[in-house]
Amino acid sequence: MSATTATLANPARTLAEPPREARRARAVLDLARFEARELLYQTPMLVFFALYAGFIVLRLMSRDGMDSYPVLNTVDRRTQMTPLLFAVALLVCVNAAALRSRKHGTVQQFGVLAMEPWRRALAHLLSVVPYAALTAVAVAVEFGWEALKPGAIGHGSFGELAVGPLTVLFAGVVGVLLACLLPSSFVPLLFVIPFYAVAVLASAVADAGSRAGWLSPVVFGADTGGDPVPSDLLGRPAGWHALYVTALCVALACAALLVAGGRTRAVKAATALALAGVAAGAIGQSAQDTAGLAAARTTASDSPQKVQSCATHDGSRYCAFPEWSGVRSEWAGVVGRVRSLAGGDAANASLTVRQRIDARSGVEADAALTPSTVPGRVTVGTRWGGNRVPEFAVGVATVLVAGTEAATEEEMCRDARPVTIMWLVLGADPTPSDTFRHVRLSDSTEGSGSVLAPTNGLSMTAAQTTVVRELLARPHAEVAARVKAHWAELTSTATSPAEAAKLLGVAAPQETEAQSCTQ
Repeated sequence: MSATTATLANPARTLAEPPREARRARAVLDLARFEARELLYQTPMLVFFALYAGFIVLRLMSRDGMDSYPVLNTVDRRTQMTPLLFAVALLVCVNAAALRSRKHGTVQQFGVLAMEPWRRALAHLLSVVPYAALTAVAVAVEFGWEALKPGAIGHGSFGELAVGPLTVLFAGVVGVLLACLLPSSFVPLLFVIPFYAVAVLASAVADAGSRAGWLSPVVFGADTGGDPVPSDLLGRPAGWHALYVTALCVALACAALLVAGGRTRAVKAATALALAGVAAGAIGQSAQDTAGLAAARTTASDSPQKVQSCATHDGSRYCAFPEWSGVRSEWAGVVGRVRSLAGGDAANASLTVRQRIDARSGVEADAALTPSTVPGRVTVGTRWGGNRVPEFAVGVATVLVAGTEAATEEEMCRDARPVTIMWLVLGADPTPSDTFRHVRLSDSTEGSGSVLAPTNGLSMTAAQTTVVRELLARPHAEVAARVKAHWAELTSTATSPAEAAKLLGVAAPQETEAQSCTQ
């Protein structure tokens, strides 16, 4: 029976068969699933994804006091560099997969198959999408782990979080395109080095404030250790860049299809739309108000009160940038703890805690903050938790004892004030000896040293250090009562460390009288 007769005899059979284009699309998807599964079995893919996942786990499992208060606009940028090696492995492996027929000498056999070369190229392009999605899941887990912490500060950026998955997608698309343009297994290896160099250079140019750096497909977020700043001061056009890279990936994918012979109207239309998206993303990245950004950074650095809100706790005011408003209660707890050990008027002193940054030279610059000369004004930074807590307590105690933060610039080595300051910091601390060690620059409780603070540190002589160490060995209630009873003498510039030791009931070190301020 002929095909025509069979069709006339059973018209339902023709109606039940899917259209030709649907069958071709299903075949492409089936081939894409097969190639994606084959990629999973490649050793470089397994090794580098295991390293990628392991690094994420190690970073999440690390224990540091500041990890309890992650600033999310730095966490999102921290997810960008890690997927790079996985992206390079995908580039090399998908390129090898696209060249498999050439390697095994089976290219001629594909000529008798119904699937055109450009559809096979499309299947290879689709095979990299699951790995970009897998990277997105890893990024979401890494960011979500930090964002769900009770002390998380601020919010992340979807554009910044998209960089990691887009880097993997871009690498996979480039691998297929290189296979279509330059069918050689050595080409990806030659491409990787300039690709990485361009990414690093573009990141440096972008961090320097130039918009030209954002034209690179990959611009990693800087993580130089500078203090975090409010999100609106970052000046990173992350959303526009995500659009730019997404459109660029589509444009390069369309270029691979065109090279492979897929000159259909759908491919041409997708190419035109992708190029329009690339242009829109490039324009959006460059059309930033740099003058306005510089002015905003200056305002936040020089006049933070203009962009901050304040709240009152137990008679003191706490002023913070909007993203840090939830941390004010933590600051108030430290102030209350330190002030509870003070005597005289300091026990009921009203302080103003002001959050400060210095972003005038860039948001990644780790600039030192100048001490405030305003009486009752205490500085707090944008990092919290860990060692930042006792450092802030040093600033609070300095203001309660000496009146201003700038008093640390005076020569305190001849009087008792550093001893009193350190008692206020450590007296109610659950682990005073460990905190005393960690808050000193030398990590030692012996000899002279510098005590860290949000602004200028506090210099301590060996004698003052000895007195503080002896105080920590005495019963807490006894020392606390003596400090309150002799508050006026202990905060006077006329009281020597030796006299302070006698007032507090501990032996005065022999070297106290001969202590030099230049030590």
